Amino acid sequence: MVTHFSRLQLQTFSIQGVKQFYHEQLAFPVSYESDTEIHFQPTPSVTLCFTEGSEPTAPAHIAFEVATSGFDAAVNWLGDHNVALLKWPDGRIVDGFGGTGKNVYFRDGDGNLLEIICHSYVQEDVLPSIGAMGLLYLREVGFPVEADAVVAFREQLVRLLGFQLDKVYDNFTFAIGGTAHGVIVSKTRKWIPIAMTALQPAMNVILGVSSIAFLEGVKSRLDADGIPYESEPDAPNRVSFQLHAYPICLELTEDFEADVPARLQLPLARQTL
Repeated sequence: MVTHFSRLQLQTFSIQGVKQFYHEQLAFPVSYESDTEIHFQPTPSVTLCFTEGSEPTAPAHIAFEVATSGFDAAVNWLGDHNVALLKWPDGRIVDGFGGTGKNVYFRDGDGNLLEIICHSYVQEDVLPSIGAMGLLYLREVGFPVEADAVVAFREQLVRLLGFQLDKVYDNFTFAIGGTAHGVIVSKTRKWIPIAMTALQPAMNVILGVSSIAFLEGVKSRLDADGIPYESEPDAPNRVSFQLHAYPICLELTEDFEADVPARLQLPLARQTL
């Protein structure tokens, strides 16, 4: 099964700019740095990478889960460290949804839309709260596609990767594997709360998986669908392919146990494909 977002690679116009924001302001540890690339380690199980380029790119949307008991402290910490929190049209900053959670949004220097979110059903004694904001894991990554591709994309994720769906609409769906929530959204539906146009960002997504057997099953399903993939004989723990122009890699990881989503009591956690 897919267990989590293991690595997310984005583009930036300025390595020093993202370092100032993510390291100096958000206090994310730097795990690697060169003149053209920098890696941050917001939690032990996810790496956030930026490569420098000169081509225009659309902003990405990502959301980090925090414990409900630590949400207010995280919001206050952001405010104390001069992170501008985005406002809804009515002026509020914190949004509540369905009585089960709360979230806030802010942006980095490249315009990427970041979110801190909590859900009351998430068990707080399963993963450690990391860093000044008490991050648990990377919960959401946005995947904007053309309006007529939302259904096809989400169905591929179900068929190929064993994802499950939540909040299924014509222009918006959560496709969920373990703790990883892919936000499949039409480009005609703008990101809230500031109605930011949702365009396809240049990004590479690496998903952690639970077993080699799962990877072999994915390869068989990719073959059946005629989708090309890369899998080196000397690297049987990894397979790479593209879906709707998004580069995706599945990789066997040892730093995130397969039963974590179930122990977190995520509503759609499942143990097998």
